[in-house]
Parts: sequence; structure tokens; C-alpha cells
Amino acid sequence: MAIHQKLTPIFVFLVLLAFNLSDAQNLKVGFYQKACPNLEAIVSKTTYQYISRAPTLAAPLLRMHFHDCFVRGCDGSVLINSTASNQAEKSAGANLSLRGYHVIDAVKSAVEKKCPGIVSCADILALVARDAVGFLHSGAFWQVPTGRRDGRVSLASETGGNLPPPFANITQLKASFSAKGLSVKDLAVLSGGHTIGTAHCGAFTARLYNFTGRGDTDPSLDKNYIAALKIKCKPGDIRTTIVEMDPGSFKTFDEDYYTLVSKRRGLFQSDAALLDDTETKAYVLRQVTTQGSTFLKDFGESMVKMGNIGVLTGSAGEIRKQCAFIN
Repeated sequence: MAIHQKLTPIFVFLVLLAFNLSDAQNLKVGFYQKACPNLEAIVSKTTYQYISRAPTLAAPLLRMHFHDCFVRGCDGSVLINSTASNQAEKSAGANLSLRGYHVIDAVKSAVEKKCPGIVSCADILALVARDAVGFLHSGAFWQVPTGRRDGRVSLASETGGNLPPPFANITQLKASFSAKGLSVKDLAVLSGGHTIGTAHCGAFTARLYNFTGRGDTDPSLDKNYIAALKIKCKPGDIRTTIVEMDPGSFKTFDEDYYTLVSKRRGLFQSDAALLDDTETKAYVLRQVTTQGSTFLKDFGESMVKMGNIGVLTGSAGEIRKQCAFIN
């Protein structure tokens, strides 16, 4: 007689985690060594052609990889176009400011010419994100394990519950990262990606004009910084003006972000939130006060961990011919 037991949520979570870890272990550095031996050189050369002309593309390409991995895992689903019958991830509000898809398409095209049908868009995105950052700082380099396959599903409706918003508090941020198998340290480290790039005023203007709904400002934000931001971002300016995440250094990948956060000048509430937890605050202060910052090394390690989230390997998924379209 068969005995049927109700699966508890924690049991289901552990089973899913085991599958994710198993898939992640199937990734390896040099996965395409025989099938496409010049892959990384092709990716690097093509990426450089774009980043050398437009260094500001590095930040959105890094962010694109993050947004891909946090929704359905690192399966390239953020690259898929919407259709008449489906709103894909890139159509979700949180992804409307993503750009650089043309870089991914150009790299994919260059790779396909040499190694047709071999390399996934998910792997190309992971490699491009690494190389884009590396061109802004030669010390920002990490070995990217490859072997991911591309997903066939992309739903705009899944982004909201998976991507931490810029107004998230520390409790929400820790829960979001933990749900993806990332640690509190990973949260502190990957937040450092805000050392490059820009943001639209709408992502933080509530901190300037209406923080609690009573026309007030965020008390955790430096008053002088508030004054400077108000000059750039007027009330109601949601998508017109952009502001540097790391003023004066937003094209340089370095640990300056942590200095800003320590001075209460992190642009987002999620940046300021790093000072609201003992572990994340300690990491911030270490990067500011310790000679020989560990940020670049730590960032590479955390990016590898993030790149393992929910990957498809083996016979799962597919190798897309074009990154924006399911085969």
C-alpha cells in the first residue's frame, strides 16, 4: 500500500535547492574549450568595441545579468522579446531602463559565426557582464564558469516579486538575497556594483520630497546631498533626468561607493539600508577604512555565486539561435 505524505514547504524548498546546486555544479570554467575554443576572446573583443566607445554601457550590462539571474535563474530569459500573446521580462517596469541588448546581440552574432548553435545566450550575458566591468578596472576580473542553457519562458509578471526595488529596506534585501542562495556578505558586495552607472530621478525622489507621505525628506540621507539632488531632480521628474550613482566616479569600477554610503550619500534607500545591519555596515566600513580594499576580489566571488542561481544545464532548455527569440 502506497503511503502519500503531504510535502511541507521547507521540504520542497530543500529539494529545489538541491536541484539548483546540482545544476550549478555542472558549470565549469572552460566548458566550451573544445567546442568553441576562442569563445572568451570573441566575447572580449566584441564587448570592447562597444564599451570603448560608450563606457556607460558597462553598468546596464552588469545590471542586466543581475536582473536575469534573479528571475527564473541565469537562463537568459531577460533577453527575450515580448510577443502579441506574452509580456516578457524586458517589458516589466523594473526592466524598462535596461539597455545594451544590442551588445549582447552583436556578441552572439560574432560567436555564432565561429561556433554555430554551441554557446547559450545566458553564458554570453555572464561573460559580457564580466568583460564590461573589467574594461573599467583591469583588476575587476573573475573566471566565469559556463555551461548554462537558455530558458524558454519569460514573464513580466514574475519580475516584481523577485527583483529587489531601490526602496527596499535591509530586511527585505536580506530576504531577497537569501531566497536566491546568496549571503548577507553577497548583498553588501553586489550592492557595490552601484559604483558605476546612473539612475532616473524617479528611483529616489521620494527621499527628497515625500519620504513618509507628509512632504518630508529621508533623514538617513545627507542634507547637503539632498540639496544637490533637488537641483537636478524636480518634483514629478520620473524619467527625464538621470543622476550619477557615484558622482564624479561613475565610470570607474572601484570601492568609492562604500565611502559614499558611509557618508550617508547612497542614492537609493537600498544603498542606505546597508548601514542598518551590523554585518553589511561592517563590510561598508572595512572597504573605507582598511588599506588594500578586498572589494574587487569579493565582487568576483559573489558574481560567480550569483551566476549559479537556478541555471539550466545538460538537456534542459535550449541554445537560442538569437537571444531575443525562443527557437
